[in-house]
Amino acid sequence: MADSLMYQENHFVVLETNQPEQFLTAQEMLEKLRSLLAQRQTDLPPDLQKFSTITEQAQYLLDTTCTLEMEAGQYLEWYAVRLEK
Repeated sequence: MADSLMYQENHFVVLETNQPEQFLTAQEMLEKLRSLLAQRQTDLPPDLQKFSTITEQAQYLLDTTCTLEMEAGQYLEWYAVRLEK
């Protein structure tokens, strides 16, 4: 049986264009996604348009993917990491 700790997503490493990598907690990552999504409600990817709130959109991204399409030539990626053994 797999250890349930293996599936916990408490921390994320975040990679952005022209930025050093960041380590964020799950709550900080959710807030970052909410902030970015709030700025682009008129230009959402199709899979996010079905959600009525920014929080639902951000949670969906956090649960299902690790990238958010940005402007041309820019990227935002995040990956769950375990910081302690």
